[in-house]
Amino acid sequence: MTTSKSIAALIGPTLVAGAVAVLLNLGRWPALVAQGFGNPALIFVSGFLLFVAGLAIVRVHNRWERGWPVLVTALGWFALLAGLARIMFPTQLAAIAVGAVQSTGLLPAVAIVYLAVGAFLSFKGYSRE
Repeated sequence: MTTSKSIAALIGPTLVAGAVAVLLNLGRWPALVAQGFGNPALIFVSGFLLFVAGLAIVRVHNRWERGWPVLVTALGWFALLAGLARIMFPTQLAAIAVGAVQSTGLLPAVAIVYLAVGAFLSFKGYSRE
């Protein structure tokens, strides 16, 4: 359980900070995404970072048992696969990202989900239990 709490204590606040940043800058995100995700090279490089982070989590925490720690494992696999997708298909993902951020409700909905998951993991990571 110590590994689960340690990873949750890292992922939770990171998700909360990212979600809050998105929600505070909703009006600016279409321009930011068009600029950042319009660059396939940036997607490619960020894919390696995401892949390594996911691989590190999966390497030390590949537990598919009942309870909240399975969320840590699932996020590790999600990061690993998302990083791999960015490495393999940077130009295709650039077009998808620019189109997705234009959808008015998608970005805030995703940010709220990240905020909830991040708050939950922060609670689990920093609680005494």
